[in-house]
Parts: sequence; C-alpha cells; structure tokens
Amino acid sequence: MRTDSKLPPQFESIKDQDEEILWVGRPNFTAFVTRGIPFLVLGLFWGAIDYFGFIQNMPDQMSGFTIPFFALHLFPFWGSILNMFRLVLVHGNTCYAFSNKRLMMRSGFWGTDFKVIDYDRISDIEVNVNPIENLLGVGTIQAFSGRVSNKGGRIYDKFIGINDPYRVFKQIKEISLDVKTDWNFPNAMRPQHNPGYQTKYDPR
Repeated sequence: MRTDSKLPPQFESIKDQDEEILWVGRPNFTAFVTRGIPFLVLGLFWGAIDYFGFIQNMPDQMSGFTIPFFALHLFPFWGSILNMFRLVLVHGNTCYAFSNKRLMMRSGFWGTDFKVIDYDRISDIEVNVNPIENLLGVGTIQAFSGRVSNKGGRIYDKFIGINDPYRVFKQIKEISLDVKTDWNFPNAMRPQHNPGYQTKYDPR
C-alpha cells in the first residue's frame, strides 16, 4: 500500500513501536504553492491602490510620518509576497502519512513540526479536488477532528495536493472503520459468526 519507500526518518522517530506506516506521500509543488494566490491577488490589489491612489500623487519630500505609515499600511502587499516564499520553503519540509493507528503530518518553516490525529477523533473525512488540482491530477483530503475556530467554523487537517487522492481517501476510510470497529468490539472477543461489521483489521 505504501507509495513512497523512503520513509522520512522523522516519522520513524515519532511512530510507536508496534505502529505500521501504510502510506507516505508529499504534496504536489504547484498545488501546494498556489494556495497562496488568493492572498497574493488581494495583496497586489491593495498595493496598487496605495501606490496609484496615494503614493504616486504625494510630493517628493514626504514627511517622516508618511514613510512608516505606508510601510505598515502596505503590510497586505508585503505579507502576500512573503507568504508565497514561505509556502515554497514549507513545501520542501511537508510530508503526509497514515498508519494503522493515525494520520501523520510533517511541516514547518523554521523547524520541523509534526501533527498526528488518532482515528477515533475523526468524525468526518472528505476529498476535494479544485480546478488547479484537477489539471494536475492531484487532490486534497481533509479530516475534521472536532476543532473549531473562534467564530465557530470547522478547522480541517489536510493532505494537500497528493497523487491519487480518491484511492488514498478510500484506504483511510477503510482502515479508520476497521480500527474504530476493533476498538468497540476487539477481534479476540468476536464470536465465530459475527452479525456486525466484517472488518479486516487484526492487530496481530
């Protein structure tokens, strides 16, 4: 099932002794970086308004207050460009995986960050393919584990721009169902003729 035989050593250092990594993948560069385009468009539009609407029409000798004011006021412009550079750098440190226990995500800008989500915490999982991802033949899998923003909106954990997203989505759904069912009704306790789920998961 694994699609990348070169498991990042960092995953080896955080996985449990009896944990088996079933799949490892990395995000498509274009799909990953283009997530910053909406913010970049907004930043460029903001910068154009400031420049053509104000800065270009100001006198040559600007006051000492004007320079720091516009430097701060142009933050969406500078920020959107810096965000694109951040995404480029983060991409090289981003990797996704799922095991027989949980989803695993590696990322980070200055350092390396890890995030894991046990299957029992996942209440909803779906696969999305936006137009750019569709052209590239990739997609995004997002899982909801109960986290919400301050405004009450759902916060999803995502495998962004991965290859063959529908197959990976199906595999995650299957292993998640098997693991949850095994926790609720362990294999060792099942009768020979079990009327419930016939799952394939066997911790042995």
